[in-house]
Amino acid sequence: MKRLYGVFLVLVLGLILVTAGCGSKKDDKQAGGGSGDKPKEVVIGYTGPLSGPAAEYGQDCLNGIDMAVKEINAAGGFTVGNQKYTIRLEKLDDMGDPTNAVNNARRFRNQFKTPAIFNPVFNAIAPMMQINQEKGNEFIIMAYTSTPKVVQMNNKLVVAVPPPFTVYCKSFVQEFIKEGAKNAAMLVTLGAYGDEWRAAFKSEWEKAGGKIVADKPANYYTETDFSAMITACLAAKPDVMLIGGPSVPTALVIEQARNLGFKGKFILVDQAKIDFIAHVLKGYSLLEGSMGVSAVQSYPYKATPGFDQKFRQQYNKPVTTSENPLNYMALYALTRAMSAAGTVDDPVAIRAAFSKAFPMSGDDFPVHYLGITDNGRMIPVASVQRVKDGKLTPPVSLIWHLKTEDEFKKLVPQLPAGSQYVFIPKTVEE
Repeated sequence: MKRLYGVFLVLVLGLILVTAGCGSKKDDKQAGGGSGDKPKEVVIGYTGPLSGPAAEYGQDCLNGIDMAVKEINAAGGFTVGNQKYTIRLEKLDDMGDPTNAVNNARRFRNQFKTPAIFNPVFNAIAPMMQINQEKGNEFIIMAYTSTPKVVQMNNKLVVAVPPPFTVYCKSFVQEFIKEGAKNAAMLVTLGAYGDEWRAAFKSEWEKAGGKIVADKPANYYTETDFSAMITACLAAKPDVMLIGGPSVPTALVIEQARNLGFKGKFILVDQAKIDFIAHVLKGYSLLEGSMGVSAVQSYPYKATPGFDQKFRQQYNKPVTTSENPLNYMALYALTRAMSAAGTVDDPVAIRAAFSKAFPMSGDDFPVHYLGITDNGRMIPVASVQRVKDGKLTPPVSLIWHLKTEDEFKKLVPQLPAGSQYVFIPKTVEE
């Protein structure tokens, strides 16, 4: 009997020890312990136009973010300290309306404590910048806008994703003035973005010795017949026309201008994508001599072709536009900044760590990013392209964030091979 009692006591003590051990492991997981723990989740927000006239543009931006989220999660997440995190992307349609965008941002913060929110329309970003630094309610705005104003507003929690459009403006003016063009007409989309583009182009064109002979802004979101504005521009006999807004109506402007007899060349604002316009127009013949931002398929980076193919297959798209890889890159940069900051909860610390997210090489990513400016604009290598003999020329890569030619010459050997690099002196916004 005593022997059986001894065996029973040993079994009970062993069970107690095993139970205690299991309890300690469970407590470690609840405390967010080692790298072997189950990933936690961080919510990232997107508010943008997903219906209405700008829905295609808004969806292009969202798709780029979504692709990066899926890749990161499929790889098991990203690491902050000893903890793995996956991402949940929450999206809300604001139809491009500023009030809706602000309400959506507050909803993300209140419901999910979202540390960062993406938006691709400056008219909505600007009012969001009035609330994103509220004490205890801060969030980073991941701003997909090329307007210089976004980094001139002294908001310490904004990250601008694309290059400023002034980079392209300077490049376009240099190219066409060099060719002997003198007279330019402008038929650019209405709104703050279009107004800034027209003002910047007029300043650069006249500074270079050219003349603006017509300025006819139009609503690219509602107009389907641009013939009256085009006719007024052509009456002034321009050598070139600055045009653009969303790509589809821009294609319509080109088609109507050619039908009305315009034989000159088009300059496309950066919102209008030259390759997507060619897709709409069934080829490049109507774009002969024109210039715009480079097609993604022409980027000179090792990682771009794989990205392009995967993106078009995954989202069933005929063309990959720059909104796709640049927003994709922005999400990766955000997670890198979180890792460097050691937090997914503190927007101030994450924003302060953004410089540690770079460089992001074109060997591994579809765009080559060099860093971030002090006032919050990410620094990709920009590129432009022309149509000659019915096809795209090789792209020209623009280095725009440096002050001097000497700095440029020192940087070029460190850049990916296979592209022509041109120095564009540091822009006004910087």
